[in-house]
Amino acid sequence: MSTATTAFTWTVTFEDDFEGSCGSEPSPLLWARDLGGSGFGNNELQCYTDGSANAFLDGAGNLVIEARSETISGHDGVLCAYSSARLQTKGRFSQRYGKFEARMKLPRGQGIWPAFWLLGESFDTVGWPECGEIDIMESIGPVAKTLYGSLHGPGYCGANNLHGILTLDEPLSDAFHVYGVDWSTDQISWTFDGSCYATVTRHDVGNHSWQFDGPFYILLNLAVGGDWPGCPDSTTSFPQRLIVDYVRVWGNDSKATSSVQSTP
Repeated sequence: MSTATTAFTWTVTFEDDFEGSCGSEPSPLLWARDLGGSGFGNNELQCYTDGSANAFLDGAGNLVIEARSETISGHDGVLCAYSSARLQTKGRFSQRYGKFEARMKLPRGQGIWPAFWLLGESFDTVGWPECGEIDIMESIGPVAKTLYGSLHGPGYCGANNLHGILTLDEPLSDAFHVYGVDWSTDQISWTFDGSCYATVTRHDVGNHSWQFDGPFYILLNLAVGGDWPGCPDSTTSFPQRLIVDYVRVWGNDSKATSSVQSTP
């Protein structure tokens, strides 16, 4: 494992432009997977799969995460009515502080829940929410005009998270947009197409612990159902697609450290 430290300038520390042949899977050198149909703490309805079944390159420089209506049983033996994929850089890349962005075109539909987010590298040892969670982009609903960014930690998690909300005139599914966060030692700001729409500071957590001083890894997923969006209904069409043009990360100061593992 090699460690790179940036100093006072924006330096790209992670990048995937999803170049590759049509139908191929995203690079296993950069992306690991969560698998199965456990519900992932939210009573989600999908089974997450491996390979290129539900996460594949379109040959035009995009990653497609596709949710399908189909009966499927994953490696955990849980029978599900939907399939999808959840990618993560756990064990491949993590970073403390910096700038995280993805250019994406979102799906829309009742019960459809796309997300671009970060999870603390300490998850396996301390659990959630003690590890911290930074949700860069979440959107739900049949119209999907509202963008949610949120922080989760001990005392401010689940429905009681610290968050920012941006409501647009047009559905987020109509075009590609850039979703990001700028993360420093004392605050996290959410951006939409390069403009900041919300900021949470260390002071805002009050007497609770600020859980955002360690390295975090990246997650991209498309969930179906769950406690927040509810279930799909007769208006929900399948397949649903989260289309990702790129994911990029920058470090911006001497404290923004990143770690990259060269092999899965």
